[in-house]
Amino acid sequence: MTQQQHGEVAGLRVFVNGPGGGNPVPLVRNADGMSASDMQGVARRHGHESAFVFAPNEPGIDWKLRFFVPNHEMEMCGHATVGALWALRAWGQWTTPTARVRTLSGVVDAWWDAPRARVWISQPKVRLSAVNMHFSDRVGQVLNPHAYSHPHAMRNPRQPPLRNSRVVNAATSRVKTLVRMPSIAALDALVPALEQVEAMCAAIDSTGLYPYAVESGPDGMTSVAARQFPRSSGYPEDAATGIAAAALWGYLSTTDAIPVGTQAAPVVTPIRQGEAMGSPSAIDLQARFGPHGDMVGCWLGGQVEWAAL
Repeated sequence: MTQQQHGEVAGLRVFVNGPGGGNPVPLVRNADGMSASDMQGVARRHGHESAFVFAPNEPGIDWKLRFFVPNHEMEMCGHATVGALWALRAWGQWTTPTARVRTLSGVVDAWWDAPRARVWISQPKVRLSAVNMHFSDRVGQVLNPHAYSHPHAMRNPRQPPLRNSRVVNAATSRVKTLVRMPSIAALDALVPALEQVEAMCAAIDSTGLYPYAVESGPDGMTSVAARQFPRSSGYPEDAATGIAAAALWGYLSTTDAIPVGTQAAPVVTPIRQGEAMGSPSAIDLQARFGPHGDMVGCWLGGQVEWAAL
């Protein structure tokens, strides 16, 4: 990849876990001088959440990042942050072991994992809030309308109703609504009423519905899978959503549903996403510890590749 010119858009896929996998990122390395309408225009042309790198304007910060989806600006984007820093490393602009970037959501710390050739970025401890039972039932109707519209019909056993699923709002940045599914097969079988997602998210102060499933295999290994239906990004489903995965990891870690490990030996948990839409992705997460050994959040990372736009 050659050095990028001012305003030129490079293509990445982030959190790749197989052919065609990962979430696309149109990336502008030299975005100084671009207006908000310019940046939103890039996102609209390419149809994906896009990242823009600016020179820092404060001490202790290496770069400033901004993010746009086709419909509006985003405060923070996990996969685009990982992708932008990976590209800056590939371009030879990031050469130190760590970096700090400014986003509208706050400062993000990052470190370069040389053996794996990947970036890890910080996310804070998860914030959790309950979803009213009335709205929880409505979330189920949006995610699984067939089961609710035909209550007496023979239902697909891979797609059960969600009335008994746990629904909770969780955030490390933007609020995502976590919806527990009984199995990964049931998760993959969901066919949501996409035209109702935006209104549903608005009613529960969420930026996306994030149904998930946790399964234990015969070898004792825990598998986590999820899907993301964003509130109003301009596309119906995300192949990989770092912010939502961080919120889910934080929630599962508080309920002991996944192993966390210790500061000396943290456990990396991949959250699979995008498989139902033919874009296999894996978002890796591990505990982030403070100076006194207490868990202060998580690190978020994954595989990145150059891609055509």
